[in-house]
Amino acid sequence: MELMDKTINSYFDVWLGPRDPRVKGWLLLENYTPTFIFSALYLLIVWLGPKYMRNKQPFSCRGILVIYNLGLTLLSLYMFYELVTGVLEGGYNFFCQDTHSGGEADMKIIRVLWWYYFSKLIEFMDTFFFILRKNNHQITVLHVYHHATMLNIWWFVMNWVPCGHSYFGATLNSFIHVLMYSYYGLSAVPAMRPYLWWKKYITQGQLIQFVLTIFQTSCGVVWPCAFPQGWLYFQISYMISLIILFTNFYIQTYNKKASSRRKEYQNGSTAIANGYTNSFSSLENNVKQRKQRKD
Repeated sequence: MELMDKTINSYFDVWLGPRDPRVKGWLLLENYTPTFIFSALYLLIVWLGPKYMRNKQPFSCRGILVIYNLGLTLLSLYMFYELVTGVLEGGYNFFCQDTHSGGEADMKIIRVLWWYYFSKLIEFMDTFFFILRKNNHQITVLHVYHHATMLNIWWFVMNWVPCGHSYFGATLNSFIHVLMYSYYGLSAVPAMRPYLWWKKYITQGQLIQFVLTIFQTSCGVVWPCAFPQGWLYFQISYMISLIILFTNFYIQTYNKKASSRRKEYQNGSTAIANGYTNSFSSLENNVKQRKQRKD
């Protein structure tokens, strides 16, 4: 294992250049192997989990879901707060910020972004709860792609560009996750479900997040600083892939449902109108028959 780690690390060093020494020895960052193994196990469970649960009763998981989602809500809120205050303390430039000019604020950002990276490992539980509850329809290509890639992407970010321009997407995503996990936590309580109306707007917020991240990242391309350009181009490409997948999800989930509801409403209205007409016709026929009997 040690020989494999050294070999992989040497390839990365040649390909991406020297790592940022400030994260040397940090948990899970020294070698790529643990992150790769966690990702492979995640994909294996996604494949085998539904097969294992096929003939079993779904688990409720209600109590642990409330705790899990509350925990991720608080963690996301902490990360959002720390990132915003760190950016303000370091006087970060919106248009382009390198990784070594923020002073102590850079270390604050690095520490928070490590938690952001680690949170992507915790969020694998989202999928595992879907499997245990047999909500397999929620295990979409978008869901698996997003979860499996984020942990790996942020391992590389933390080793080579752990602060500077990397802060923006993580800050927006932490804010969105405050809204998202609070929604999921509340939805685990049946009595709260009738009052939860903002699920649709969370997806809209995610799409806005991706667009804003592309805009801010593009600023670093147009007005470059010492932040490596290759990372900026990669982030733009990744955000575009998420916009395509999330837009498709939004259309399939909300636009088609709205269209289906309109059709059902129209069909229902026609049925009511026909029922009224038929009843009226029947009533009219009965009156005529009674008149005929009187005659």
